[in-house]
Amino acid sequence: IAYASLPPHRNAGIAYASLPRRNMGFALAAGTFNLPEWMGGGGGAAAATVGGSTNSVVKTVAGVRHRRLGGGDIVVSELGLGTQRWGGADYNSPDEALCHQMLDFAVANGVNLVDTAEQYPIPSDFTRPEGRTEEIIGNWLAKDKSRREKLVIATKITGGANITPKNIIEACEGSLQRLQTDYIDVYNLHWPARYTPQSNWGQSLEYNQKSELAPYYRGHASFDDIVQAMGKLIQDGKIRGYGACNDNAVGLMGMAAAAKRQGVPGPCTMQGDYSMLNRRSEENGLSEASSPELENCGWMGYNVLAGGVLTNKYYADGEAPPAVDDPQQSRAQASVKNPRGRMDTTGWGSTLYRYRTSAAEAATRDYAKVAAGKNLSLTAMAQRWAAGRQFCTTSIVGHTSMQQLEESVAAYRAAAKGDLPQEVQWDIDRIHMRNRLPLFASDRVARDWAQQGEIGERIP
Repeated sequence: IAYASLPPHRNAGIAYASLPRRNMGFALAAGTFNLPEWMGGGGGAAAATVGGSTNSVVKTVAGVRHRRLGGGDIVVSELGLGTQRWGGADYNSPDEALCHQMLDFAVANGVNLVDTAEQYPIPSDFTRPEGRTEEIIGNWLAKDKSRREKLVIATKITGGANITPKNIIEACEGSLQRLQTDYIDVYNLHWPARYTPQSNWGQSLEYNQKSELAPYYRGHASFDDIVQAMGKLIQDGKIRGYGACNDNAVGLMGMAAAAKRQGVPGPCTMQGDYSMLNRRSEENGLSEASSPELENCGWMGYNVLAGGVLTNKYYADGEAPPAVDDPQQSRAQASVKNPRGRMDTTGWGSTLYRYRTSAAEAATRDYAKVAAGKNLSLTAMAQRWAAGRQFCTTSIVGHTSMQQLEESVAAYRAAAKGDLPQEVQWDIDRIHMRNRLPLFASDRVARDWAQQGEIGERIP
């Protein structure tokens, strides 16, 4: 996807060049990077001198804890608003009015983080193009200029071959214009510039060196290229911190080492798929690398409800299975006509098959029994579990109704009062030990698939 395909900014004629800029006073050429007091730094030792340890609780606002993201002074609520479908073409995508209502409620109830991307909404179409989600947020900000300081805004540049130093600068400018703000708090790569086996979709886990030679990855931006561009954006006052989404420990350590070489702040966050069904980032070295003892980097977990599976709306007793998997055609058609969520749709539902493996289904059913035994909803247990993990700074949760958002806020307020009981945590761990990677285990692998998964990705 080319950055040039993003729509032009459609606000009321704001000229980005006319927006005020903070004078940061950085001297990159001299090899120094003096962070001002108002700004958070990146990860590693440089950031630690500015703020403190990542994930430390800084304050509680309206019953919701706020944690330090990285080693600087960026502080985010444990619950963040996920906006992937805001203004989009999905059957239940929130329209602009509902998105603004969610933002009003969030700010009034202790939530300060909103996570978006230049590529949102997903799915998009000609009338609801990429970039529209940022515009919706920008329109809300424009109604009252005091709102900007109440939010921590994280957005992303489209990943892969699109990531170049030039595009990082230009894409950031585009996001600033659509968001109608003069700075972004956290600027992430949506997925890595380089090849890595599990950057986003499917079930690829095994590194394949031959994939490095694919034309798409040949000549990709280096870690030094990336951090130099991010450092310039920080120097110019356009971002406060940066990181990467859908990446791993290699990405974090690569950026952190490059930042030290270049004399710029290191990454303040990593972001990725994370839930009771997917602890991969806790167990593959990323949580270790993110530790305050090493790179002091935060973690923004998305899909803590596993694409809706951990709400128990598909596998509870008496419920029809997801329409995309339902062998009973008439029942599947009924689910498609009245979908409970994406797993009842034939588009995105099919691509998210990793949440519906037999191992994931079995674990979900077992987790639901644990929740029921403690008079908890599975949704609340999954969210409180994420909030209680030492690795997780914040959970990015998407909502399609005010009721869902209200339930999420209630779960994170409960988390602020105390972790899940130890016996519940141990029951969850015991289930986890039966299959530590349920999203990446599959019995749906045909002999003639030739090392391809269900959506064409290379496996194993």
